[in-house]
Amino acid sequence: MATMASTILLLIVLHLLSVAAAQRKPSVALPGCPDRCGNTTVPYPFGIGPECYREIILASQSFELECNDTGPSPPRLTISRSNDYNLSKISLATNEVTIYINAPSRCFSLERGLDCHTNAIGPLGSNQVYSLSNNGDIDVPMVLYWAIRDVDDCNTARNMTEYACRSMHSYCFNATKDATNTGYGCNCSTGYDGNPYLNDGCRGVSVGVILLGSMCCCLCLARQKSKLIRTKQKFFEHNGGVILQQQMQSYSGTTGGPTGGFKIFSTEELKKATNNFAADQILGRGGHGIVYRGVLADDSVVAIKKSKMMEEAETKEFTREMLILSQINHRNVVKLLGCCLEVEVPMLVYEYVSNGTLYQYIHGGKGLSADTALDTRLRIGAESAEALAYMHSSASPPILHGDVKTALDGSLTAKVTDFGASKLAPSDEAEVIATLVQGTCGYLDPEYLMTCQLTDKSDVYSFGVVMLELLTRKKVLCFDGPEENRSLVSCFVAAVKAGRHDDLMDGNVRKEMGPEALEEVTHLLMRCVSMSGDERPGMKEVAERLETRRYQRHPWGHAGGGDLEEGEDEKSLLGRKQQCDVDYKFRPHDVLDLEGDSTYTYSL
Repeated sequence: MATMASTILLLIVLHLLSVAAAQRKPSVALPGCPDRCGNTTVPYPFGIGPECYREIILASQSFELECNDTGPSPPRLTISRSNDYNLSKISLATNEVTIYINAPSRCFSLERGLDCHTNAIGPLGSNQVYSLSNNGDIDVPMVLYWAIRDVDDCNTARNMTEYACRSMHSYCFNATKDATNTGYGCNCSTGYDGNPYLNDGCRGVSVGVILLGSMCCCLCLARQKSKLIRTKQKFFEHNGGVILQQQMQSYSGTTGGPTGGFKIFSTEELKKATNNFAADQILGRGGHGIVYRGVLADDSVVAIKKSKMMEEAETKEFTREMLILSQINHRNVVKLLGCCLEVEVPMLVYEYVSNGTLYQYIHGGKGLSADTALDTRLRIGAESAEALAYMHSSASPPILHGDVKTALDGSLTAKVTDFGASKLAPSDEAEVIATLVQGTCGYLDPEYLMTCQLTDKSDVYSFGVVMLELLTRKKVLCFDGPEENRSLVSCFVAAVKAGRHDDLMDGNVRKEMGPEALEEVTHLLMRCVSMSGDERPGMKEVAERLETRRYQRHPWGHAGGGDLEEGEDEKSLLGRKQQCDVDYKFRPHDVLDLEGDSTYTYSL
């Protein structure tokens, strides 16, 4: 209804604008005199008929024209007393007329064309009329310069009663060409247009027209803005924005607090944060979209993900999954801060992780090297495993990642990220999640590829590949070598069967990890990348075994780690306090004073 009303109002304004423009158009001829001959405009001082043109007093000539509109042919505008010239255009601004004349069609072997007509044609209003002989029916255009030639210049003309510049908004200019062709002309002043040879002939732009034009522009802008608002609202509703708001209110009412800082952002906020999604703000591109660096109004730095097209069926579960992801409070999971639903495909806003992805750290040339300590690799792997174990076992409902990716913050703490392929695990264990296969080649579970059924064991396989990358510093897929060596997993399995798996490991891994520890880690990874999901361990077991390996290397505590942050959900990660499945256990009360010559004991 509002659209129809604005359309009708716009049409009314356009009609008024056209009427006003027609009303303000000044006349070009004297009152009662014809101003056209056919398609040619006839402005004063030219004119058709008695008292419609200007008499040249001193030269006894005039600007009289004749319009011959009899017969079937189009009207002909000619100079009075000379039908040889057909006028096609008269310009007041440039003091020129365009005429068509019959000209010689050929000249036969004449030196310099002396037998062709060579006389100059004088200015209109002079006391000579010229005619050209012709040898055919060819009409050629000619531009002639005209002027008021009663007097020689403007200074003289201004003192005469027959001064030609009649409009108060006009000015005079000298039109002297040579000693014999003198005179002057008139033009409208700047900001005015029309005929300077008529009283009130030069008129400025009407204030009313300006207002109407402004109103028209404002209405057009208002319509565009209204259309944009409707489009945003349509996308917002289509992407489940209303449902998300209801769920956020319901969650807030149930828990008695805010929804974990989760926010629905507007398009304008994210455009401003990313400098209109400038190319220099791109952090990376992936299978699910492009990630931009953004700075919000409160100066906080975030990562903004513009996803690719989403299937219609996926939008129904999108908001529910997104709200659940926003409630994850784990130090090794990238925090989902909010979303924008006013676009065709929703944009997600995550906490910013400064050191990029684990892939960039391993293969980017500036991070992981052969000298990187084994403990750093084990810690990154263990932290990633803990995050996945939490998502599988402690989150409610459990979350299946689907495309395991890890990022690193400023202190190289692992952060599981990129939930573009994530799904909520079914509440009934008998149920399966059949979905469109999506993820990164080389990391995808072969069983998932064949069955299109995503399970927690799919994440175990992907994590096993990531852990292999950490320990070997080799790319998951390499198409340069032989076919049997193109897959890191295939190389690893073949090396284990041949008893040379230690050759695959990076320099410091071989140096720092003893044979027994290497066998233990190798056995764990072989189970993770098994072709059968049933043979793979759960992420909880993987996390426990990696933590055990870290404790065995540094039994005095978490190597490189710190205290758990207040409010984190890691206590429920393993369901109990850390217990090592080896022949000793760490007892905190055995720790004595660690300063000076202090000692540390552990019991078998």
